Amino acid sequence: MDRRKFLTYMGTGAAALTVASTGLGAFAETAAAKSHMFENKKKVSGLNFKPIAPSAKDDVVLPSGYKYDVVVAYGDVINKNGDTFGFNSDYTCYFPINDSSQEGLLWVNHEYTSQLFVQGAKKNDKYTNKQIEKILYNQGGSVIKVHYVDGKWKMDTTSKYARRISGLTPFLLTGAVRGSKAVSGATKVQGTFANCSGGKTLWNTLLSCEENYEYTARDAGLDETHYGWVIEVDPFDDKFSVRKHTALGRFHHENAAMGLTNDGRVVVYMGDDKRDACIYKFISKDKYVASRGTNNSKLLEEGTLYVANLGKGRWEPMTIENVREAIKDDKELLAKFQTQADVLVYADEAAKFIGGTPTDRPEDLEISPFDKSVFVAHTNNSSHGNFHGHITRLFEDKDDLGSLTFNFEIFAAGGRQSGFSAPDNLTFDSSGNLWTVTDISSSKHNKGIYESFKNNGMFVIPTTGENMGNAYQFASGPVESELTGPSFTPTETSLFLSVQHPGEESESLTKLTSKWPHRTGDNMPRPGVIAITGF
Repeated sequence: MDRRKFLTYMGTGAAALTVASTGLGAFAETAAAKSHMFENKKKVSGLNFKPIAPSAKDDVVLPSGYKYDVVVAYGDVINKNGDTFGFNSDYTCYFPINDSSQEGLLWVNHEYTSQLFVQGAKKNDKYTNKQIEKILYNQGGSVIKVHYVDGKWKMDTTSKYARRISGLTPFLLTGAVRGSKAVSGATKVQGTFANCSGGKTLWNTLLSCEENYEYTARDAGLDETHYGWVIEVDPFDDKFSVRKHTALGRFHHENAAMGLTNDGRVVVYMGDDKRDACIYKFISKDKYVASRGTNNSKLLEEGTLYVANLGKGRWEPMTIENVREAIKDDKELLAKFQTQADVLVYADEAAKFIGGTPTDRPEDLEISPFDKSVFVAHTNNSSHGNFHGHITRLFEDKDDLGSLTFNFEIFAAGGRQSGFSAPDNLTFDSSGNLWTVTDISSSKHNKGIYESFKNNGMFVIPTTGENMGNAYQFASGPVESELTGPSFTPTETSLFLSVQHPGEESESLTKLTSKWPHRTGDNMPRPGVIAITGF
């Protein structure tokens, strides 16, 4: 065990794990984690389950002793106004009411829609206005109230909090891009869509990330520069103006993981989910003050965006000065990049000019609550021969999230040897285990080099101890689905999880490949959210 692993283990008491014939069990109870993520609350003691085998079944398959409830699915009414749950649920984030692990608000992203299941086919290569409205409404996000009643998780449709934030909702722009020429002078924009993953702020609001925005923007005739941002919503307060934080840059955002520098400034780690794209972090100019509550949102309006140069182990500042210096011999580019707003709107392009390292689809990034290392799910990149992806672990110098230098390692590699392929969303439990879901393309399930993995699933990977880096399968999803957005309740007695795009490869409504969640009378599969219990 090297020095860092030793200090991590001794300093946090994170449980080392061992596999016995009865399954995966913790032999050391976690010490109280002194981090805002866990706040010293008592958690379920360790993990005790027998890992499942890969499955091709059209259902969510769990270890013995665990069960799931379907909390909500596409088309369900969520409130008294008759709003309905959007399509292709993704990231989930649980906000407890009065610190309860049995009652809270659940934010759910809606990433994209389907011609077969939602809007119907184009007419003369265009969607009608009614179809466009349907596309926009069924993306964005849902706020629903959930509670544990009579041994089941259910949705409470009478809640005053339940509402939709969609592609039709007006948003404010914040930061240097607001009102700039780069976004055609806009200070307000229409809607959010292509919402993939996200994060929770230190002041208990929600960050949701716009990823593959181009398709919907073009179909709806909207300005593409108004999308590809990180949005902020307060699930408990509909008077809080929903906003897009342009200081965090515009690219194909997967998620936003927030932490603090050693001197108290806010840090947000982000990945650009496409091939040969970069890893970013934002550091606020001013410091976080807990008593300011949601007024801390202003911290995301001013600061510095950085891109990771993996070859040099350095965070490169994405300032207009640095970008113009890098392109000083190219008159065409100099004409394009004249202000900081230009750098932020075209961040993915500017990042490469100043030394940002192209990587293999950096999706979810999460900060370890135990040693502040940063885990990055590099899903895959077939053009580089990296078909199964890997999880990278970044170590900031002096364990300071504000450091501008770092080192890294490959924490776990996908492939037959590890049992998982295409790691995507990540989350931690209080025993120091990393939970990851996988994102093998639906068209490749059970075929060729992906045959052994069968359907997409969820895996648990210890980050300390003898079995550090080993993956154990906890769940398998329905046919052609992807399990996304894992979110624990505070006591870790329940886990919320989205089931996205089941039956995605179906040819027609009469030739369905999946019928999950197998509701009586349903004529189509429905993306939705489940709650897993049995921990």
